[in-house]
Amino acid sequence: METPKTNPAQPARPVAKAKAQKKEGSNVAGIKNAFLVIIACFVVAVLLFIFWFGHEMHFEEGHPKDLWGTIYKGGVIVPILQTLFLTVIVLSVERWIALSSAKGKGSISKFVAGVKACLAKNDIAGAQALCKNQKGSVAAVVAAALVRYQEMDQNTVLSKEQKIATLQKEVEEATALEMPALQQNLPIVATMTTLGTLVGLLGTVIGMIKSFQALAASGAPDSTELSTGISEALINTAFGIATGAFAVISYNFYTNKIDNLTYAIDEIGFSIVQTFAATH
Repeated sequence: METPKTNPAQPARPVAKAKAQKKEGSNVAGIKNAFLVIIACFVVAVLLFIFWFGHEMHFEEGHPKDLWGTIYKGGVIVPILQTLFLTVIVLSVERWIALSSAKGKGSISKFVAGVKACLAKNDIAGAQALCKNQKGSVAAVVAAALVRYQEMDQNTVLSKEQKIATLQKEVEEATALEMPALQQNLPIVATMTTLGTLVGLLGTVIGMIKSFQALAASGAPDSTELSTGISEALINTAFGIATGAFAVISYNFYTNKIDNLTYAIDEIGFSIVQTFAATH
């Protein structure tokens, strides 16, 4: 008599299903390796500094005749500041794309209201359909909670308190799975707020040292060296302030967007748990 071959395959199905759910729950677009972004921005900054800012058409008899030539006179600190500034811009655009995918297709407020309306009618299938249409991080967390909701609804072993605790834990785990993807690269942007200002200050100090060296030279001060030092100081100051200001704005803007997504997740998670507690 031939032995059945279905038993070995049965344990693999729940595992595959769990892996599929986990993969779906953390499906947020974004750049995983920000170090490559910094390297690429540095290469672009150096090329701009040499072949554009330093081009001979921006100079007349060795003196800058427009803003680009003046930037070139800022010295070797300028490419570093440009690297920081470009990195902030690229990571800000990357976070915009990532958080847009995390938000999903429609309005978060409408999605939250729709799910809460379905829960009020105990329409779990309708809530799952909304999650499927919405997509994104909020929908992924809600979908995982709704799957656990159905499992607890059919469970006859656990007590009501244990079911509620399991449901709360599922919401917390699904949220924890999404948070790293939402906050990715933001610490680098936050670092740029201070680093840009400090590097700009370094360039300012170097430029002022050159200015004082010109003043301390024997005889009449060299106006060329003096202007070069002042130019280097002011250009680096400007780039440092611009980098720090843009990084602060970007970091606060995206932190606020993440907070809004987190509030939506908490609101729906609370509604799911309360609905289960009220109907069981």
